[in-house]
Amino acid sequence: MKKYLLGTALALMLPAAAMAADDCGEVSMAEMNWASAKIDVAVAKFLLEQGYGCDVKVVPSDTTPAVTSLAENNEPDIVPEMWPNSAGDVYTKLKKSGKIVELTSILDPGGVEGWWIPAYLAEEHPELKTIQGVLEHPELVGGRFNNCPDGWGCRIASDNLARAFDLEGHDISVFNHGSGETLATSMASAYENEEPWFGYYWGPTTPLGKYDMVSVDLGPFDEEAHAANQNPNTPDPKPSAFPTAPILTIATKDFVDSHPEEAEFMSKLSFKTDEMSSLLAWMDENNATAEEAAAHYLQNNKDTWKTWLNDDAKENLSKLLK
Repeated sequence: MKKYLLGTALALMLPAAAMAADDCGEVSMAEMNWASAKIDVAVAKFLLEQGYGCDVKVVPSDTTPAVTSLAENNEPDIVPEMWPNSAGDVYTKLKKSGKIVELTSILDPGGVEGWWIPAYLAEEHPELKTIQGVLEHPELVGGRFNNCPDGWGCRIASDNLARAFDLEGHDISVFNHGSGETLATSMASAYENEEPWFGYYWGPTTPLGKYDMVSVDLGPFDEEAHAANQNPNTPDPKPSAFPTAPILTIATKDFVDSHPEEAEFMSKLSFKTDEMSSLLAWMDENNATAEEAAAHYLQNNKDTWKTWLNDDAKENLSKLLK
C-alpha cells in the first residue's frame, strides 16, 4: 500500500502539463508544522506550479515565526492555516496596516471544539444530543466526562463548563486525561467496542475523521461567559458553547497586487473542516505523507478543485482533469 501511495503521489507531482503561459515566478509559502497545514500546502503547491507556472518555495514555519517574518520582512508571500486567535497583537497590527490580506477561510467553518458523543449513542438515545439530556441520563454516557489533559488551553474552559453544568452533581465524574494520546485512545476504544463515551475533542483531527462523533449542544455561545471561562479562577462560571476559531489563508498585499490570478486561486482553495479530518484519518490509516494525502485528494475531488482554477490553469491541468 505504501509503495502504491508513493507512486501515485510521484505521478501527480510530475509535470502533468506545460508551464502556464505567463510564468508567475517564485512564490514563497509558509508550511505550519501540523498535518492539515502540510496537506494544504501540498495541494496549493502542486496546483500553483502545474496550473499557474509558479516556482513555489515552501518555508517551514509556525504561527509566531510566520507573523514575525511578515512584520519584519514582508515574507512569506502566502500563509495558509493562520489562526488569528493565536497570533497576538502583531497580527492585528499587520491587518490594520494593510500589509496583509485575508484571502479566505481555508477550513470551513474553521477550528471546532466541543463535547462529543459517538453517533451510535446519539442514534440510540437522541436525547443525549443536548447537554440537558446528558445531565438527565448520566448512566447512558457511562457516568464519565473525558476531560482535556492538564496544561492544554481547553482544560481551563472545560473545567469551568464542568462546574457551570454541575457534572459531578449529576453523577458524571470528570476524568482528567494525562495526555492527548490517552484522550484519543479512550475515544477509539469506546468506539470500537460501541461503548458510551462523552468528552472534549476538537477538529480538524484524525479521531474526528476516523470516528463518527456528534457534538453535544451546549446551548448558545455567550461571548462574556466564554471569555470568563478562560480564567481558572472564575468564581461562578456560566454555560456557553465553544466558538468556532477562524483558520485563514493570508497573503502580503504586495503579492495580491503583483499576482492577482494566483491570489484569486488561493482565495478559493478551501476545505470543509470534517473533510480535512477525513484526510487526516486517511493519512493515519495508510501511514501516508502529506504529499500522498494531497495526491489522494486531487485524484478524488476534481469537480471541486477545478472550480478554483482560471481558464489557463484548467487548460494546463486538462490531462489530470480528464
